[in-house]
Formats: sequence, C-alpha cells, structure tokens
Amino acid sequence: MIQNTGIKKLSFYHRRKIPRTPFHIVDPSPWPVLMSIGLWGLATIFICWVNKVDYGHLFWGVLIVAMTVYGWARDIVNESTFQGFHTKKVQMGISLGFILFLISELMLFFSFFWAFFHSSMSPSVEIGCCWPPVGIECLDWSKALLHNTALLVASSCTVTSSHKYLKDGNFTHAVALLIMTVFLSGFFVKNQYDEYSWASFSIADGVYGSAFFMLTGLHGMHVIGGTCGLLYSLVRLLLRQYSTRRHLGYVLAIWYWHFVDIVWLALFFIIYIWGS
Repeated sequence: MIQNTGIKKLSFYHRRKIPRTPFHIVDPSPWPVLMSIGLWGLATIFICWVNKVDYGHLFWGVLIVAMTVYGWARDIVNESTFQGFHTKKVQMGISLGFILFLISELMLFFSFFWAFFHSSMSPSVEIGCCWPPVGIECLDWSKALLHNTALLVASSCTVTSSHKYLKDGNFTHAVALLIMTVFLSGFFVKNQYDEYSWASFSIADGVYGSAFFMLTGLHGMHVIGGTCGLLYSLVRLLLRQYSTRRHLGYVLAIWYWHFVDIVWLALFFIIYIWGS
C-alpha cells in the first residue's frame, strides 16, 4: 500500500507540467543602482568642470562606473557563454533593444544637425548675416579631415572582413583584422585631438563654435565608446569565447561602429564641406 502511494505521487509529479520560458529570468543585481550613482557622479563632475569648480573629490563616480561596467560585463559573459541563458529569443530581444538604442542615438545627432542647419541657412544679424560667422576660419577639409574619413571607412571595411573570417572559422585573420581596426580608430582619435589643437575658434565662439564642437565632440565620444566595444570583443575573441555561430556581442559592436562611420560621413559633408 505504501509502495502504491509512492508510485502515484511520482507519477503525479511526472505528469505535472513545469512552466518553461525562452526568456532569461534575471537574478537581482546591484549593477543598475551602482551605475545610476556613478553616472550621477560623472554628471556632477561635468557641471563642476564647466563652471570651473574643483571636482577632484568627485572622482569616486569614475571608479564606481568602471567597477560597475566590469562587474556587469562579467555577469553577462557568465550568463551567456558559460550558463547558456541567452537563448534565441533572448538574443532577438537584445538585438531589438540595441536597434532602438541606435535609433535614439540617431535622434540625438539629428537634433544637433537641426540646430546647425537652422543657424546656417538663416544667419541672424548678430553673426553678420553670413555663414560661417564673421571672424571664423573654417578648417581645411581636404587634408587631415579627408585622411580621417579614409581611416574610418577603412576601419569599417576591416571590421567587416574580420567578422566574415570569424564566421568562416579563421580566428587568426579575424583577430588580426580586429586589431587593425582598433589601431585605425586610435589614429582617428589622435587626429581629431590635433584638429582641436589647430582650430582657431572654440566652443565659446558663437553658434558656429557651439554646433561644431558639440557635433564633432559627441561623435568623438562615440568613437571612443565604439573602440572600447571593439577591444572588449577582441579580448573575448582571444579567449575563444566566440564561436563561428554565437558572437552576438561582436555583431552589436560592429553595428555600433558602422553607425559611427555613417555619422562621420554626414559630419564631413555637412559640417566641414557644405558648412564652410
């Protein structure tokens, strides 16, 4: 009688439908809260820097952001690569979220381009009714800036080739081309810094200086962020954490880099050529 009761209980649990989901039910994490605190510290540092107030005691914000980025990335790698929580459905959700993020970034750049067009197509009396405003010497786009454009276009080609080699299983060529992409992006940032050093105007020189440095500076920050994403992918590629079929992080980094490249082409033709 006891055995029959036990068999009935086992058969009951065997027939019971266990609820399953293709989505990753994330465990409680401290990283969103810590990232919010760190970003608040960075925003405070920026405000103090603009107003020429001492902000040395606020560098804890930088440390918190760096620590949070490392910890969050480590958890994502563990969940996706070693625990297998990133199913096809999860990857589709991540890809969709990243596409929406790129659209929001596009809208951000669009707002500054709108400000540039608004000021340049109907220049006011305060700036001499002309564009560029009186006293502004525009940078020559046919030299260093054209070189910068070639660097970014070349980097876009090398990272695409690296991705193709990765899908073909040629890890050596994929790593080599990704390293080349990182070097090209480094040269771009260096040339951009030199451009700022050569410029005869600053962000305080009227609407032209404000629009110019906001657009190019914002793009430069995105280049640095994209380079960090490529370096992250390079480390994971060297550790063989990417396979020929599963490398979503690398794909998203490539999408971001192509976005940065397209924005630069718009900057080059609108700000440097047409706007000058």
